[in-house]
Amino acid sequence: MTSLRIITALLASMLFASIGFGSQLETELSGLKSSKASDRIEAVQSIADTGDDQASTVLMQMLEGKLYYVKATGEFVYIEKGEDKKYTAYSALTNEVVGSFKKSKLKKIKVNNKIRGVIRASLASLQLNAQDEDIRLEAVRNLRDGLDKTLLPTLQVKLASEESSSVLEALQTTIAAIELKHGGLTEQTAAATLLGDSDDPKMLALLNKTLSKTDEKDLTAAIEKSIEAIESRQELYGVAENLFFGLSLGSVLLLAAIGLAITFGVMGVINMAHGEMMMLGAYTTFVIQNLMPNFIDYSLFIAIPAAFLVSGLVGIIIERTVIRHLYGRPLETLLATFGISLILQQAVRTIFSPLNQSVENPSWMSGSLEITESFALTFNRLYIIIFSLIIFFALMMLLKKSLFGWQMRAVTQNRAMANSMGIRSSWVDALTFGLGSGVAGIAGVALSQITNVGPNLGQNYIIDSFMVVVFGGVGNLWGTLVAAMGLGVVNKLIEPWAGAVLAKIIVLVFIILFIQRRPRGLFALKGRAVEG
Repeated sequence: MTSLRIITALLASMLFASIGFGSQLETELSGLKSSKASDRIEAVQSIADTGDDQASTVLMQMLEGKLYYVKATGEFVYIEKGEDKKYTAYSALTNEVVGSFKKSKLKKIKVNNKIRGVIRASLASLQLNAQDEDIRLEAVRNLRDGLDKTLLPTLQVKLASEESSSVLEALQTTIAAIELKHGGLTEQTAAATLLGDSDDPKMLALLNKTLSKTDEKDLTAAIEKSIEAIESRQELYGVAENLFFGLSLGSVLLLAAIGLAITFGVMGVINMAHGEMMMLGAYTTFVIQNLMPNFIDYSLFIAIPAAFLVSGLVGIIIERTVIRHLYGRPLETLLATFGISLILQQAVRTIFSPLNQSVENPSWMSGSLEITESFALTFNRLYIIIFSLIIFFALMMLLKKSLFGWQMRAVTQNRAMANSMGIRSSWVDALTFGLGSGVAGIAGVALSQITNVGPNLGQNYIIDSFMVVVFGGVGNLWGTLVAAMGLGVVNKLIEPWAGAVLAKIIVLVFIILFIQRRPRGLFALKGRAVEG
């Protein structure tokens, strides 16, 4: 009989737990209704001790003064201001919307400074004991905002049990920051020395603030030494960041210029509509994202081939209808393609409006790769660098290993001889122009991930693309790679002290002087037609 009662009790408790009644968190929440501050403090500690996943949310809402309970039902909720002087209430247990209430129908959970301190300590304890290393690391760093000395015992206990090296380092830095702010002279001096190894900008600000308030010789020396160490590292990180942004800019220039290098090298056409091919690729990405809003993470895998086809087909149409009649007249091709660029821009304004459109980054391209607390590489730019190199080498393989590539190189080196060998140079021209335009469309896909999409998108890169092509050597892909990356890095290294506009002018002057010495660029193509 006793065994039957035990089994019945167990089944009942499992049933109640499964449907959400009588949870421990719900039981402990009731203590917050007490008018005594000591009872509410005890309830806060009990809520934290439950280890419930929702406990952190409840305590955070309470800390922000948003935790209430409904007078009529006693249900705990947190609120957000709505319309008509009403507040939307969310269940403290499930985060689901409970309803809309006037404030008079709700009772706020009162919080004083002492309770806030207990809540912060409880939140820290909850987050510091999370299974996820990233959550623990973020929790430790968040504690540097307030540097509450009451959290010091909690942090020191955690320091003794933490196994992750990155969290341990963050704990040591946070403890040192609290001791620098609240400790005695000996503790402050030791803390100041330890903070010299930190890359957190907040620690530099704390050291400077402490330095302005102290006259102690030993402490001042320790702080000045740490400040010097941090600032020297930040200078290095600044250079590394500029190099990264330079490579990122270079990768965009590579994608923008590589198609231009092909068309200009094979046909000698100055294509001023090349930027609009990029624009079409960017708008293709925008359209595809709008057609499949629930699959943003996969949209780029569809947008890349789609942008290549759209821009490539438009390029072939332009070559077959306009450019084929203007070969051998570079000035007229320049004027004709400039007119085409204006037509395409106006068409996009008519269809999509003249306003810039925003393209969402997939989740796997969002965020950054943290190297240190002062230096991180954004995923979208990192992926674009890798993507541009993949496109470059794929194009190299196409030109070197495929029949079309051999024919295109033959036409580039000696058009008359290629024609005599049976190569239809007119179709090679059309397909080459389509290939160059298609690659420009892919460049537009990449650009859509780092900037807004607009009718003038391509105009920002067309001049830079021509500079890359001329500097690297007309028609030479390796020259385009070196020129794009080199000009991108140089431009970003000059910008901090010269400014964006002056940096471009300096680069342009350098290219002009360089072309005076080497008219064919860094890597000149060889061939009878080229040299003739």
